[in-house]
Amino acid sequence: MQAVVLAGGLATRMRPHTLTVPKSMLPVAGRPFVDWQLERLVAAGLRDVVMCVAHLGEQIRAHVGDGAALGARVVWSEEGPTLLGTAGALRAALPLLHETFLVTYGDSYLPFDYGEPLRTLQAHHDCDGVMTVYKNDGKWDASNVVTDGTWVLRYDKGSRDPALDHIDYGATALRRDVIAALPGGEPRGLDQLQHDLAKRKRLRACVAHDRFFEIGSPEGLAELELHLKTHTETRLPS
Repeated sequence: MQAVVLAGGLATRMRPHTLTVPKSMLPVAGRPFVDWQLERLVAAGLRDVVMCVAHLGEQIRAHVGDGAALGARVVWSEEGPTLLGTAGALRAALPLLHETFLVTYGDSYLPFDYGEPLRTLQAHHDCDGVMTVYKNDGKWDASNVVTDGTWVLRYDKGSRDPALDHIDYGATALRRDVIAALPGGEPRGLDQLQHDLAKRKRLRACVAHDRFFEIGSPEGLAELELHLKTHTETRLPS
């Protein structure tokens, strides 16, 4: 199983730190964030990883290399000087993509089985993607999904409609053909693609039960640091 990590963003909310250090390399609980993320993916069986990088991406590449130190097999996709957006970065990585793959964000730490949405996609041919969703009720961020537990019935990022009670968890399984159909070299957001798939009833849902963590804000980083320290301490031998 393959994972694609979108780690090319400018991370403006984390400035001034991210003016010189990419978000994936920010220290969290004593280690660069990317180490924690890759370990979670490997633990779920996703050892083949495509890292899509742009802003200060050479620092991530120098640290991770081929991923062997973390149990992964990492290959790299360079977005280039013009940022292409999240879906555009996937289109640029097309030659590296498996027939099905899981895409996640370079600032997301998700305490669930990363392999579940990918297995769901592989088992059902009536969809082109499987979005992991969480019943957020606006608590951790703005909710953007309506689901019946099987399908994403509606996905509207940025909407304030109270009917949207779930949120995109940050891990979506996709078919390579969906990305191949996009025009190359054009900026495009993954949210636009997800919206279109949901509208055409081609996006299944995978429901996560534990809250997500992210390092896209100082508050989010502090919450993850506390979670990781507590999580590690509970596993230390007495």
